Amino acid sequence: MIGLIQRVSRAQVDVDGVTVGQIGCGIMLLLGVEKADTPATAERLLERVLGYRIFADAQGKMNLSLREVAGELLIVPQFTLPADTRKGTRPSFTPAAPPELGKTLFDDFVERARLQLESVQTGVFSADMQVSLINDGPVTFWLQV
Repeated sequence: MIGLIQRVSRAQVDVDGVTVGQIGCGIMLLLGVEKADTPATAERLLERVLGYRIFADAQGKMNLSLREVAGELLIVPQFTLPADTRKGTRPSFTPAAPPELGKTLFDDFVERARLQLESVQTGVFSADMQVSLINDGPVTFWLQV
């Protein structure tokens, strides 16, 4: 499972011109599910996302997690993250989970996140989404478990 996290001052996802998810200060997570992923993989990645210290402490150091700053989380399903781009000029999506597994694990991830955070918003699995954000920093990290 792959998570591309971005520290944001705000972010939103629209589908067909309608806002389906929107947050203020927090993390926007692009979530890619791979074939070998399981609920245990989802749990490990969620713990990393929620505990990753990318917010400034009183001294201005990246030393606080999303939990510690009571930030918001926007989770966007991202089928293209697991793509194999090592050769050629067209990505191969063979590492990506099939849609059924991808949706099941995305939904599981979201459920687990909502049990641990007050504010969790999402994009829509398999939808054509328009994502906008203000990346604060910019701060972006690739997490993979």
